[in-house]
Amino acid sequence: MSRKASDNVEYTLRSLSNLMGEKRRRQADGSAGSGAAAAAAGERSLIAAESCSSLNSAASGGELERAARRQFQQDETPGFVYVVSVFSALGGFLFGYDTGVVSGALLLLKRELNLDALWQELLVSGTVGAAALSALAGGVLNGLCGRRPCILLASGLFTAGAGVLAAARDKETLLGGRVVVGLGIGVASMTVPVYIAEVAPPHLRGRLVTINTLFITGGQFFASVVDGIFSYLAKDGWRYMLGLSAVPAVIQFLGFLFLPESPRWLIQKGQTQRARRILSQMRGNQAIDEEYDSIKNNIEEEENEVGAAGPVICRMLTYPPTRRALIVGCGLQMFQQLSGINTVMYYSATILQMSGVEDDRLAIWLAALTAFINFIFTLVGVWLVERMGRRKLTLGSLTGTAVALIILASGFLLSAQVSPRITLNPPDPSHQNSTCTKYSYCNGCMLDPDCGLCYKLNKSSVVESSCIPVDKDSTMKAAWGRCSNETVFKKEDLFWAYNFCPTPYSWTALLGLILYLVFFAPGMGPMPWTINSEIYPLWARSTGNACSSGVNWVFNVLVSLTFLHTAEYLTYYGAFFLYAGFAGLGLVFIYGCLPETKGKKLEEVESLFENRLCTCGMSDSDEGRYIEYIRVKGSNYHLSDNDASDVE
Repeated sequence: MSRKASDNVEYTLRSLSNLMGEKRRRQADGSAGSGAAAAAAGERSLIAAESCSSLNSAASGGELERAARRQFQQDETPGFVYVVSVFSALGGFLFGYDTGVVSGALLLLKRELNLDALWQELLVSGTVGAAALSALAGGVLNGLCGRRPCILLASGLFTAGAGVLAAARDKETLLGGRVVVGLGIGVASMTVPVYIAEVAPPHLRGRLVTINTLFITGGQFFASVVDGIFSYLAKDGWRYMLGLSAVPAVIQFLGFLFLPESPRWLIQKGQTQRARRILSQMRGNQAIDEEYDSIKNNIEEEENEVGAAGPVICRMLTYPPTRRALIVGCGLQMFQQLSGINTVMYYSATILQMSGVEDDRLAIWLAALTAFINFIFTLVGVWLVERMGRRKLTLGSLTGTAVALIILASGFLLSAQVSPRITLNPPDPSHQNSTCTKYSYCNGCMLDPDCGLCYKLNKSSVVESSCIPVDKDSTMKAAWGRCSNETVFKKEDLFWAYNFCPTPYSWTALLGLILYLVFFAPGMGPMPWTINSEIYPLWARSTGNACSSGVNWVFNVLVSLTFLHTAEYLTYYGAFFLYAGFAGLGLVFIYGCLPETKGKKLEEVESLFENRLCTCGMSDSDEGRYIEYIRVKGSNYHLSDNDASDVE
């Protein structure tokens, strides 16, 4: 121990002794009789203590010294840890920006490039599909090259993709740029949480990993504000929206040229001196011997156990604790996506238009409001994660998410119940049979991608409404009839609605989206990433996070690629009732399978998965905690539960 650390330990011990002496003096002043009795009791306690073996006395003194040293050291976390975490979390910001910016950009792109529903889904899901593949490949890259080179690679991909998107002249080039960005997102999504978890002190790990998710939601909010600002440009506003992500990518790349590798990865690769130097840099004046030995011994035990047992994924599947951890990690990521979060984030502006918000700019700014709510309540998650614990926060979050999805679906159902009636059926001048003429209500017309509603308003009532085929070149006007010329029909107080019905209940969709994010953001947003960064042993950490990230992106693709078609075939309220059902299934899974990892060292978490899978999450969250008393000069000093859990 350094001289400075020893002096502080001695100071802490003297403070504890003085406090207990002052307490005895106050008791003596209050009552002479009781003071005499207390003194006698204290004397007997001292005699009893002196009769104990010298070995036990030495052990108690050593435990007290370690507890006092930890108390001193935890207050001295160096700022360098926060600098490393912030630069790492810029990968999360880029993740959030590039997935969130498409919400507003789509409204402009579908008008300028005449995108149909399939191309809109491709531009969204192409990014996600590329992210799924690169997240799986990222596990191999992390194991071979380390965490730092992978983050540098992700930054380079983000920059290259932003350049392609800003310069795109057609939808095919646009799709190519989105795929390049997706490759960067996948590598960053599985590398950044692992890197932060490995450099963070145990008592700050959950909070610092959750900061990555805070940056993701911050990126989504910033993207929605950028969408709103550039939506006022008459042309090419989407180029600025999609190209600005190059700025934080370059900042992260330059920053990581000067930041260190993960000390755990270095120890695994035998670079022990470099690892000790970096660990000392991360812990400041704290003693690192105990942590270093714990990591090194854990790696050696794992290497002895697995030896030449084949590829990492095979070892994970044949070793029960890591197999259970992998099922829990992948299950968390799967249910995060099946509860519909990226449908809400990618299509928030489109959902608001579906609910009856007619103006593109208003829909974009309302989407920015929902992104801001997501950001603020992710901050709440950062505050709650070390107070409530991972398990309680995740369960509470998913319960609220399911309720919010039911409210959102009910809002669309209510709008469908009061859908305006079709009152005019003009003949088709081309004499072609059209499916549009068979609809009696706007709701059916809206769900048909080939039709739109032409109508007038009498105060707040829809009158003279007709369901007309949409123009093949632009969804902003009808193929023929009163609403076929934008300039003319606006002068005649006519309105054209494509993909939505005019309704007085459009506010219910905004309310549902806000409630959804209020509940989802603190728990189900960050916790799957935080928990996956903790539950795997070091030899399986890269592969485990790659697999769980891959599952996240695969289901992200599945949900985002099918949302518009699901809404078309199941109706909008049917789609959100479906997501609510998935959230309910996730609640059952998490309640039965997710253990509490709060306050445990990364090397201790493996023991949580030694029991059968369905019992991993059933144990009481306080299991394994105990209360310990240490004698300080004849008195008992009660360690708190948090201190006691760390005593060796």
